[in-house]
Amino acid sequence: MTLPPANEPPIGGPALHDGADDQPKVGAKYIWLLIGAQFGVYMALVAPMSYSLTVRIAQLSPGNPEFLGFVSGAGALAAVFAGPLFGMLSDRTRSRLGRRRPWLLGSVLVGLLGLAVVALAGDVWTLGLGWIITQLGLATTLAMLSNSMADRLPESQRGKIAGLNGAATMVAAILGVGVASVLVFSNLALLLVPGVVGVLLVGLFVLLVEEPDSRGALLEGRITVKKVFANYIFDVKRYSDFSWNWLGRFSFNFGLTLTSTFTTFFFAGKLDVPVTEIGGIVAITGFLGVIATVIGAAGSGFLSDKLRRRRGFVLASGLIFGLGTVIMAFAPGGLTVLLIGSFVSNLGLGVFSAVDQALVLDVLPERATEAGRFNGINQFSTTIPQSLAPLLAPAFLAIGAAEGQSNYPLLYLVSAAFAVAGGVVILLRVKSVR
Repeated sequence: MTLPPANEPPIGGPALHDGADDQPKVGAKYIWLLIGAQFGVYMALVAPMSYSLTVRIAQLSPGNPEFLGFVSGAGALAAVFAGPLFGMLSDRTRSRLGRRRPWLLGSVLVGLLGLAVVALAGDVWTLGLGWIITQLGLATTLAMLSNSMADRLPESQRGKIAGLNGAATMVAAILGVGVASVLVFSNLALLLVPGVVGVLLVGLFVLLVEEPDSRGALLEGRITVKKVFANYIFDVKRYSDFSWNWLGRFSFNFGLTLTSTFTTFFFAGKLDVPVTEIGGIVAITGFLGVIATVIGAAGSGFLSDKLRRRRGFVLASGLIFGLGTVIMAFAPGGLTVLLIGSFVSNLGLGVFSAVDQALVLDVLPERATEAGRFNGINQFSTTIPQSLAPLLAPAFLAIGAAEGQSNYPLLYLVSAAFAVAGGVVILLRVKSVR
């Protein structure tokens, strides 16, 4: 399956932007409950990805950091296959609570169950199973929140709300690591405290955000095995901009995941600190990252709505992120240069997380009838890199490395290259959005 020519206009997707909103504006209640739910899920999901899984791997299999890549990749791979299926099923769900809320509640509880398995695991295999359950639950929860945004958000609010979401989720990730670093004495507390926060905040969204009763909506045909598999495929020529944006997101997220999975090990090695004692340093680094991310996400989100521009911001995000990773790649043994590099890369990540989320909604095909399906396919651009990058990163780490050492500079340079390439693809190939 080949990608479409860059100059071919999308068919059946969003119209060219003329300044008119396609949906009514949402109010403050929806916005803040949405941001709260996103905050909670990211706290529950990213804290283990950034810190807690590393601690558990070090406990269960000391001296084998490559197991972290295998466990992370397996969880993300499971989410890859589940995304479009659950998205399609939510599109077709008929209930008094609407299409999205039943899935939100069920999936976040599944995620909490998975975190409990991770906390109690006595071996790496059980840990991997728990992380697969966690990813299936929490990745589905995030997808359902994205589906809600696709159902509700007009064009004029997408950048602003995506910017606020981007800032909130980055704060949640860093706060989650900070909380986890002081709970390392208990595996249950380490994993379940962030998870319970996620359940509570998603529960508030489900309880307080009204969604139309979907029981009377028409269904188009029966679900068959053939139809399920067909929903994983789409016409890349018909949905040109969606396709190119998918590829750009894939490249950026692949670069991001190459380094983020091994951040704790990287910092521990650079600073010569045991992995179990690095949480405080990661949290301090993360606090500065929060400031950078909030500046990048909130500022770029509002500005992209005002200027009615997305693509240039995405390219800038790749360049800024790449600069930060290069600084970290060649940082000396002290903490100062690492902090500078981390700050710069988080600034770029903040810009990307806000503007590209808005861009996804701008180019999302068939929003009225198949938003869940296409959001699920779009999630592939995140979940596939999250599966592949941790599995491939050990190969980069091994190239040119002395015995018992890891080539982190090469890994960080490759990360920068993929991030910049993603921005270039979106700038040059996405045409219906400025």
